[in-house]
Amino acid sequence: MVMVWCGSTEIYLKKEPVHETIKAFVKGLDDNHESIAPSMIYAYAAIQCGVPFANGAPNLTVDIPALINLAKKKNVAICGKDFKSGQTMLKTVIAPMLKARMLGLDGWFSANILGNRDGEVLDDPQSFKTKEESKLSVLEYILQPKLYPELYKEYYHKVRINYYPPRGDNKESWDNIDIRGWLGYPMQIKMNFLCRDSILAAPLVLDLVLFLDLAQRCGMSGIQEWLSFYFKSPLTAPELYPEHDLFIQLTKLKNTLRYLKGEELITHLGD
Repeated sequence: MVMVWCGSTEIYLKKEPVHETIKAFVKGLDDNHESIAPSMIYAYAAIQCGVPFANGAPNLTVDIPALINLAKKKNVAICGKDFKSGQTMLKTVIAPMLKARMLGLDGWFSANILGNRDGEVLDDPQSFKTKEESKLSVLEYILQPKLYPELYKEYYHKVRINYYPPRGDNKESWDNIDIRGWLGYPMQIKMNFLCRDSILAAPLVLDLVLFLDLAQRCGMSGIQEWLSFYFKSPLTAPELYPEHDLFIQLTKLKNTLRYLKGEELITHLGD
């Protein structure tokens, strides 16, 4: 068995002492602690039963010390969080291009409309805050403004999600990107992505079921960083820098599969 959390976005939660140890977490369950979300309870139950768990929503779920340590103790594979399927997927393609060509960024404005249950839930400010944090973090990690302050230190990033019932499961995103080229000349990129929420997400769920099952059969317990390809906010070990570039993530995924099959890893070194 494999469990994948596909529920709507939960309210914004910060890490609390109740999330730090397994003992504190179990006591929190007994006390019905307000900082233990429903998704955490599902994750706890899955891990206790030896079932691999993936979090497809942006909520704080399996990415807390108590559940990460429990997964290691129980030898269970875990990964997450927040499926990367629409607007953010495009960001993890365009942003690496800007950085690779050393194009400066002044601002990135992102707007979304969707009408399904996810859109309705994200109309709530606390739920939107959870999603916003996931969406905003991508550019910061890819562009590394501390390393390239002249290009990326002062960029303005805004994300908006609007509930629009007539669209149903169809969603639409608009992006306006203000960039700077050689000699500081200003330019713009405009993107309009009309897509279907579930049609983009469903194949990710199917892949994750197969790969988590594979990881479990191979004895790969704890955080599966090689599955970052599927997530906006990929879980990594504390000492690792989260990789958001879609194509680097894909290379990590392919290399891990090659390693498991005993094949030569992709290095691009030629003969």
